[in-house]
Amino acid sequence: MHIKLLAIGKTDNKALQTLMDDYLKRLSFYIKFDLEVIPDIKNVKNLSEAQQKEKEGELILSKLTPTDQLILLDENGKSFSSEGFADELQKKMNSGIKTLVFVIGGPYGFSDSVYSKAQGKISLSAMTFSHQMVRLFFIEQVYRAFTILRNEPYHHR
Repeated sequence: MHIKLLAIGKTDNKALQTLMDDYLKRLSFYIKFDLEVIPDIKNVKNLSEAQQKEKEGELILSKLTPTDQLILLDENGKSFSSEGFADELQKKMNSGIKTLVFVIGGPYGFSDSVYSKAQGKISLSAMTFSHQMVRLFFIEQVYRAFTILRNEPYHHR
């Protein structure tokens, strides 16, 4: 299986980028994982919230193939413990999915067209985090999930 994380807008914080790069390197020993950044929409001040979500949604959907399974990182999604998330990833791998795509949306969330295409939603926390921090937290949790699945000592139970 291949896991892809799509995110709107670049990370301009070098410290966060360094940490993400570290976890991306660690993850490469377990699974093919890609972080793909979708550029910010230009001239958003001239767009309504709905228009911005629609434009971002078009960009997100353009990155998908018909066989991708789409999971949204959404505040109203299902919450998992780290062990539960590891189990969920194992189920996805066992089901024969070729590419599992997770998406971090823009500041206003997702368009209706993206919600209708998604096969699931997960929440990392009831708290609100910056979109840049969510990238790091999510990548770390995917790494943690694989260490759990392999019974490695990274995660202390």
